[in-house]
Amino acid sequence: MDGKQVWAELLEGNRRFVRGERRAYDFAARRTALLAGQKCRTTVLTCSDSRVVPEFIFDTNLGDLFDVETAGNVVDEIGLGTIEYGVEHLATPLLLLLGHTRCGAVTACCREGGHAHGHLQSIMDRLEPVAARTHRDIDAAIPENLRQTKREILERSEVVRKLVAEGRLEIVTALYRLETGAVEPVE
Repeated sequence: MDGKQVWAELLEGNRRFVRGERRAYDFAARRTALLAGQKCRTTVLTCSDSRVVPEFIFDTNLGDLFDVETAGNVVDEIGLGTIEYGVEHLATPLLLLLGHTRCGAVTACCREGGHAHGHLQSIMDRLEPVAARTHRDIDAAIPENLRQTKREILERSEVVRKLVAEGRLEIVTALYRLETGAVEPVE
């Protein structure tokens, strides 16, 4: 199955989620089946916001998604290495960059001018160029942050670039609307 087919399946799962219809899963049996290893279909970079749970949003089962969660969807070296593990070693044909409305990290950066205490400053440092470029418009900054993250991944990861060039990896940027539960492509 290629990345476009996987994305179409995820969108169908999201439509079920929006309607409040979730498939019945036998989690006990699935846990046992997964003891042999992961066979994920998608590597997902998403915000660590507790309201954003990709397995629910896309109505998927245990082992379907390889999740990478960071505040504001920012990618450091560890996050990038985790993405590379998903797309190369687990051979997921889809890398999904999933942002969401009302993102606290992006909102804080836009409102606070990119200033924070402690290690939060490293997140603000990554988000500040996006906030400045969008004139601190939160609704514009959230999708722009996804586009920026995609550019950074492609610039910094030879593994991802190679898989995309070979046609073995599709990258999709999408926005999850907290208000409705719907997911829509950003690009």
